[in-house]
Formats: sequence, structure tokens, C-alpha cells
Amino acid sequence: MLGSLVTVMFRKKHGRLSEVVRRAIVAAVIGASCCPLIVRAQDQEAQVQVLQIRPNFYMIAGAGGNIGVQIGDDGIVLVDTGSAAMSDQVSAAIRNLTSTGVTYTIDTSDDADDIGGNATIPQAVNPKGWPNPVIVATQGVEDRMVSAGLSGASLPTDTMYLQEEKPLYLNGEGIEVLAQHAAHTDGDAMVFFRRSDVLVTGDVLDTMRFPVIDLKKGGSIQGEIDALNRIITMAIPSVPFVFHAGGTYVIPGHGYICERDDVEQYRNMITIIRDVVQDMINRGMSLEQVEAANPTEGYRDRYGSNSGSWTTDMFVEAVYSSLKKHSASADLARDVGKE
Repeated sequence: MLGSLVTVMFRKKHGRLSEVVRRAIVAAVIGASCCPLIVRAQDQEAQVQVLQIRPNFYMIAGAGGNIGVQIGDDGIVLVDTGSAAMSDQVSAAIRNLTSTGVTYTIDTSDDADDIGGNATIPQAVNPKGWPNPVIVATQGVEDRMVSAGLSGASLPTDTMYLQEEKPLYLNGEGIEVLAQHAAHTDGDAMVFFRRSDVLVTGDVLDTMRFPVIDLKKGGSIQGEIDALNRIITMAIPSVPFVFHAGGTYVIPGHGYICERDDVEQYRNMITIIRDVVQDMINRGMSLEQVEAANPTEGYRDRYGSNSGSWTTDMFVEAVYSSLKKHSASADLARDVGKE
């Protein structure tokens, strides 16, 4: 909340912020109020930034997707490993933090910028004789990684087969790996570190853009909203002393560290867009008509893009197609019930 307040004040004076400036402000506020900001392994072409969130918990940014790093006597627990191209920088940053090895890796999805370092980072970080880490993921993630022909060292070794939750206890705290179906994909996982009070969400939360809803991998707009609601339910705000930075810290798949109110604002935005598109569908509008009506107006400047791997039109199409599919399924269920 404090980070959000400072950002708003800064924006009123200086105008709309770039994401780099926004992240820097939030990191500085969090760092000033609870822990130091640590930046390591930087160069001119690519930057890997390491932010200490709790005494034994760090976030590595700039490696593709954000990476969660828990360190303790049981070794390192990684949540995602970034892109393959950034593995050397990530490994160097981890070696600067600890001399222990990777015990567990938890994959939140099968996206290339989440799993690219699964095999290479432990090889670069682990001391001689350290066992290979256990890699935890949902069944959907493992299936797609196998289908993509990834090497054995990258593949999950502990699959959440028909499991909604996998409990772990490492480095003196309980860890919950939570399956989240049909959000970004049908194989998403979020990871809650209970003592640290840090929730790593993977790509069900992306503060850099509209959420990536991968319909081909089973994603859906309603599943995305359900995931955001789950984050909000789990996260604790810094009340009653709202002027203190604190509460649950939420690490998104991409972008800046959030608190509960940040996630609520993001959820509200997505819900409004869903309802607007649903109303347009109910009025018989085609996808082309919906896109022309600009249902993301008011949010497009902040989260939208006309180019790149995930454009605003792609998001609107995903929302439209997801809602149409849901409507078709509901109609079919009603028809079956009448028989």
C-alpha cells in the first residue's frame, strides 16, 4: 500500500510512469521500510536484479519471469528459473547470496521464461556432490514439457498428479504449492511461503500487461479472475497500521512486487473488462465489433500493447473466445438437461 501511495504521488507530479520507474519506487519503499535493496550481476545488455524481501527470501527480476529464492539450512528453493539465455546471470546472482545448493525447484508453468534454467542453474550453483534438485510441477506442465522434447534434467520429478495442493516443509517454514486450473493455462501453480508471508503467483498475475490467457493450453478469463480472487483471499493487508509497509508480499510472474490492494485493483480491472465484453456478446456483437468498441478503454495505456508477444487485441480476443466457449458449454448443458 505504501509503495502504491508513493507511486501515485510521484505520478501526479511527473506524469505516467514507465514500468522501470514504477518498480524502482516500490522496491525503494519496501527496501527502506523492511529490508535492503540488493542489485547484483548487471551489465549493459541485460540486468538481473536481486531484491531481498525477507531475511531469507529474495526475488530475482530481469531473467524472463520473476524468480523466487528461499535460502536456509535445507538448501535453496527456487520458484521458476527464468529464461535459458539468462541462466548464467541468475546463477551468478545466486552464488553471491549463498554457497549452498538447490534442493527444490517449483515450476509455475511450462513457459520458456519460467523453466529455461531448470537444468543449467543447479549445475552451475550446486557444490560438488550435491544431489539433483526435486522439480515440482502440475501434471499439465509435465505433459507439455515432455511433448516439447525437453531434456530429462529439466523435467519435473515430483508431479502433482490429481493434487490440488502439495505441502512442503523446508528451511524452517511451511510451503504450499497450489494448483490453479484454467487461468493463464490449465497447469498453473502458485507457491505460498507461510512464515515468510510471500506468495509467488507465476503468470496468473502480470503487472506489466493484461494477463496472458492461453486458450490453447486451457486458460480462461473466469479461471484468471478465480486465481486473482484466491490471491486476494490469501494475502493479508497491513492493517490496522496502514502507514506501515507490510502484510503479505505478492511476487507476480512479471513486474513489481505487490500488496493485496494492488492485486484487488488488477482483479477489478479484469472483472470490468470481462463484464463489458460479456454484455457486448449478449447484444450479438462479433469479435471485430467488440475490438472496435475498445472494451479495455481506460486501461489500455497502462497495460496494453499494439506489438510484441501479447497485444491488447490478443487479450480481447482471448476474453471474447473464452466467454463464447463458456456460453456454448452452458447452452449445451441446458439442452442436455431438457432431454
